[in-house]
Amino acid sequence: NERVGLGAPRSPAPAFEVVVHRRYNPESRSPFHIVPGLLGIILSMTLVMMTAMAVTRERERGTMETLLSTPATPAEIMVGKLTPYVVVGLVQTVVVLGMARGLFSVPMARTPAGWLALACGIVLFIVGNLSLGYLISTVARSQLQAMQMSMFYMLPSIFLSGFAFPFLGLPPWARVLGEIIPVTHFLRIVRGALLKDQVLADMGNDLLALGLFVLAVAGAALARSRTTLD
Repeated sequence: NERVGLGAPRSPAPAFEVVVHRRYNPESRSPFHIVPGLLGIILSMTLVMMTAMAVTRERERGTMETLLSTPATPAEIMVGKLTPYVVVGLVQTVVVLGMARGLFSVPMARTPAGWLALACGIVLFIVGNLSLGYLISTVARSQLQAMQMSMFYMLPSIFLSGFAFPFLGLPPWARVLGEIIPVTHFLRIVRGALLKDQVLADMGNDLLALGLFVLAVAGAALARSRTTLD
């Protein structure tokens, strides 16, 4: 019979104890994880929809006919339409990062190399979103269609990018789709620069993915651009 109580033999103490220390965000503060991700969601929601609806509205009102009557090429028209919104995206980025630091004490990049990597990711992401909005405007026939198409892009960006749920916790098929979405790569860049002190060498794959997305979407938008209103 086993002895119980004070006379029972004590089990030997373990030879060692495993203590897990989180390398990034050791205090598990949710704002450090969520607020940087909000930057990608806000830029996607505003820039894609704003560009898509603005260009579609010009086509509905007939002002695009004036541009088509000029010697400007489709590429020049596209650059002229998107350039002001690049500035809007940069202003939004500064505001979001400023509020993240001021209200939630989210850490910022500590080195110039980290800021350079973050800036490259932000510029590529902004241009990619604007190109996607321009592509939607070439397909949509009305502002309502442009808005609906923009929302159709936003839902996967929220649920499959790692913003709402941990990316590695998604099913395999969802991770495959998530790798196609630019928000997924942008979130890795932002969190890597702000929380992990990553530089360009650490973000090569994600920056390459954003660059390929920009080339593909911008090329498709130019291919869809018409030189007449018919």
